[in-house]
Amino acid sequence: MRPFDVWAPGKSRVDVVVDGRRAAMERVDGGWWVSRDVEARAGARYGFSLDGGPVRPDPRSPSQPDGVFGLSEVVDAGGHGWADAGWRGLGLPGLVFYELHVGTFSAAGTFDGAIEHIPQLVELGVGAVELMPVAEFAGDRGWGYDGVDLFAPHHAYGGPAGLRRFVDACHQAGLAVVLDVVYNHLGPAGNFLSEFGPYFTDRHRTPWGPAVNFDGPDSLEVRRFVVDNAAMWIRDYHVDGLRLDAVLAIVDRSAINILEEINNAVIATGHELGRTAFVVAESALNEPRFVRPVEAGGYGLAAAWDDDWHHALHAVLTGERQGYYEDFGSIDQLAKALRQAWVYDGVRSKHRGAVRGRSPRGLEPHRFVIALQNHDQVGNRAAGERLAALLPPRKLKVAAALLLTSPFTPLLFQGEEWAATTPFQFFTDHEAGLGRAVSSGRRAEFAAFGWKPGDVPDPQDPATFERSKLAWQEIDRPPHAEMRDWYRRLIALRKTIRDGGEVIVECPKPGEVLVRRPGVTVAVNLGDAGWTPPPPLPGWRVAMASEDVVISVPDVVG
Repeated sequence: MRPFDVWAPGKSRVDVVVDGRRAAMERVDGGWWVSRDVEARAGARYGFSLDGGPVRPDPRSPSQPDGVFGLSEVVDAGGHGWADAGWRGLGLPGLVFYELHVGTFSAAGTFDGAIEHIPQLVELGVGAVELMPVAEFAGDRGWGYDGVDLFAPHHAYGGPAGLRRFVDACHQAGLAVVLDVVYNHLGPAGNFLSEFGPYFTDRHRTPWGPAVNFDGPDSLEVRRFVVDNAAMWIRDYHVDGLRLDAVLAIVDRSAINILEEINNAVIATGHELGRTAFVVAESALNEPRFVRPVEAGGYGLAAAWDDDWHHALHAVLTGERQGYYEDFGSIDQLAKALRQAWVYDGVRSKHRGAVRGRSPRGLEPHRFVIALQNHDQVGNRAAGERLAALLPPRKLKVAAALLLTSPFTPLLFQGEEWAATTPFQFFTDHEAGLGRAVSSGRRAEFAAFGWKPGDVPDPQDPATFERSKLAWQEIDRPPHAEMRDWYRRLIALRKTIRDGGEVIVECPKPGEVLVRRPGVTVAVNLGDAGWTPPPPLPGWRVAMASEDVVISVPDVVG
């Protein structure tokens, strides 16, 4: 087993405390400290004391069984007997993502609980499961975007062993696994990184405070910390890809951007395992640089999340115009989104008061990840209502048809496929003082959307978490079973549509939208009145239809 080591530049003394035994560590090059007398054996509980101070968890802790304030635990990365030796990964083109939150996806709220529902995902036809962040965060429940121990799968979900079992089970079922990771900030509770070294800098600011130090003094080891973390998920947990949260808050003015470095490490680690691995970025900038090849001045990421597609369709279907929806609502904007994903491609945004985005010309359609619903668009509503609470089933079918016949990469949010009645609300499990601050801040945050404080559930109330759990017993009941079958059939149809070719969007009459691309034509009625759909083209046939949707494909047999 390896010795204990830790990066703590500027410290005059560092001790490692292992199972109650304290040992002085030796200073080596680059601000690192090593203990050659005590070995890191699996199961040992340990921490580090800096200059005689309190014992802190390892910044690279592989496991935190007692949470962010407890001791770290040594984990044997080779202890799991993987059964996915034949797994080679899945390329992004053609994938349908399924985003889930481990704590609310199953009754158990664990990785093992999620494994029980893998057969339903396979039957649905999705290709990749995207996990909301699982790195250790404060408490037993939360969204995961305030993680502080980035190398440790959350203890309440089942820890390292549970995540390995989940990924292994997904691969055996033919599903890829993508993990949401947060490198733009760390959470406040249990965040001891600044005690060890200059992990943060005041040179740049983020909505959460000082930025991660990617380009200042001593940033080389901070960059290595993040890059090693990205590679670890691919190597030690066999994850197939990463989704980088809010990359617009990752500030790096280095010659080689940290996003490019992360991407290179993920791809290289995948190659070492003989597998495909990729990186997707979340960004509202509509900036092609993220996904353009490095040779063309980009960072080479596989794809970027696209909020415009969601906002354009949501505003038309619901009529909502508050907050950022004030930038959307016209049929012309929806047509533009259906053609090229980005609506704001150098156009002035009223909501932002500035020009936003650049043209996506030349980018392959699969490089845009689009959604009707995701954790943000559902959970960041005051009451966490799903689209099913805002629209009748016939309009949900319209939305699903436009999503799953598009040339872009679609993402579903857990329970969307059966129009789940359970909300997905924002929940936390912080200590009393921080918890009160989060609760009051959450209420103030929604003022711009016109919601009143009483409309916002208390994130700290355990009931907020419990009501957000999926009710799987719904899936076989009407009308949920019918909606799930609609999604299943759409995904199956999608797999028969060839990629490539121009997308043509027409609006023949008020409320009607007609989308044509090679292999499929989709006619939808966005209005409330009755509708007479256009007939299929000569040589085409109706493949699927509902009250407000007609999907036609070429009538070719064999």
